[in-house]
Amino acid sequence: MDYDVVVAGGGPVGLMLACELRLGGARVAVLERRTEVDPTIKGGAITTPSAEALYRRGLLPALAAVQRQAVDRIQAFVHEQNGGETGGAAGQGLGIVGHFAGIMLRADLVDRTEPGLGDAGPAAGIAFVTQQDIERLLGGRADELGVEVRRGVELTGFDADGGGVTVRTSHGAIRAGWLVGCDGGRSTVRKLAGFAFPGTDPEITCHQAVVEMTGAEGLTAGWRATDTGVYAYGPMPGRVVTVEFDGPPADRDAPVTAEDLQARLRRVSGVDVTITGVRTATRFTDHARQVTEYRKGRVLLAGDAAHVHSAFGSQGLSLGIGDAVNLGWKLAAVVGGRAPEGLLDSYTCERHPVGAWVLDWTRSQVAAMRPDPQSRALREIVSGLAGTVAGTTYLTARLNGGGVRYELPGEHPLTGRSTPDLALADGRRLADHLHGGRGLLLDLTGDPELRALAAGYAGRVETLRVGCPSRPELAAVLVRPDGFTAWAADAGAPASTAGLAEALQEWFGVPKGAVTPGGPPLC
Repeated sequence: MDYDVVVAGGGPVGLMLACELRLGGARVAVLERRTEVDPTIKGGAITTPSAEALYRRGLLPALAAVQRQAVDRIQAFVHEQNGGETGGAAGQGLGIVGHFAGIMLRADLVDRTEPGLGDAGPAAGIAFVTQQDIERLLGGRADELGVEVRRGVELTGFDADGGGVTVRTSHGAIRAGWLVGCDGGRSTVRKLAGFAFPGTDPEITCHQAVVEMTGAEGLTAGWRATDTGVYAYGPMPGRVVTVEFDGPPADRDAPVTAEDLQARLRRVSGVDVTITGVRTATRFTDHARQVTEYRKGRVLLAGDAAHVHSAFGSQGLSLGIGDAVNLGWKLAAVVGGRAPEGLLDSYTCERHPVGAWVLDWTRSQVAAMRPDPQSRALREIVSGLAGTVAGTTYLTARLNGGGVRYELPGEHPLTGRSTPDLALADGRRLADHLHGGRGLLLDLTGDPELRALAAGYAGRVETLRVGCPSRPELAAVLVRPDGFTAWAADAGAPASTAGLAEALQEWFGVPKGAVTPGGPPLC
């Protein structure tokens, strides 16, 4: 084998996956047809789970530095829209946590005690980071870890067999044990492998751009629904979005011109703006599709290759990052012989429901944007709910993605959820102990039986004897490399180690010296 894994696609999802695989000891190569980061405007924000994933790998300082620059630009825009006055609500920058169908969600109406909203530690303060910035950060991270990123190399085909995959590229053939398609919504890997890709057809045409224009003083900052569609202006200078319900574009690949953008913005906003220059522009639709399974033999999919949907809610990039951190450690464990191949079955089981849920939430936002009377009535009702603490908290928690829970064995409330960023007695936080991408068993009460059970997993699971003053009710927590809780127990509970041996074996293979058992796949 030339590599254990070949990753097709060097965007944020492909790079995140490659970094996770490398942390797990896999030899990995990334094939990316572009020679540089694509400058086309894309996602401008990430959800808390993505920020958590990057934080757990030591990238929080870099994220915070990038966000500071974005916040400065947003503040400048808000300042300009307020006529030079400080404060106000002209922009949807600071003080807003996101939007549902262009209905803004105010930060002061969010109840942070809701699961997934108040326990992410410093990662909860990260949101305004663009897709290009994520790609640059992960590109640097991949270089540090020794991932081979082959830019200017395109996958042209492959042949998979029981022992591996022969990948054909524009620069010759590569032999690898596994192939993962992270090559976007028009994935070559998905098409060649024959993955079923059912879903719903598009009904809208959207444009997003950063432009230079005159007459912008007539536009209202933020998102606005009109009789002809929906448009957005800001929160960055020159950034505009138009949403029209006239069907999908006749040619998705046609260049986006200043003339077309100007006509659409005038039509939707009713303002006679004149666009004098286009810095970056793209179009997208609301087609929503998802593969029925994320794996076919030795070929797997992640990110937009596995699911596509509209950009509303800024969930696409974060959904793909979630795929990568879920798959990376599992595939690395299989490659390294530390876990049976059946571990990979849990990838589809865990991530497919999350993707299906995101698709439905983007569909629901399109329904609340339509200009017909029925949809406008629905929009008024949702707007009213979004003006309440309960409504804003519910929408924010779901759009943020922090409420994800995998169906794992065990009754503890933490099991299957992203583990809270616990403040530990050693002066560090949980995320500080996850940089290496291994499992972590927190022994919070000094239980020798617990440590004895974990002894056979040295090198796979780090055992940390430490206190947790902020959560005295907890006795122990087993954290998977992706940050999700595999098992937990409370202090004072009878049989506090019950289920731990099973959880260790399920996610980290058999302990050293044990005989490998047979048995069904994980799900």
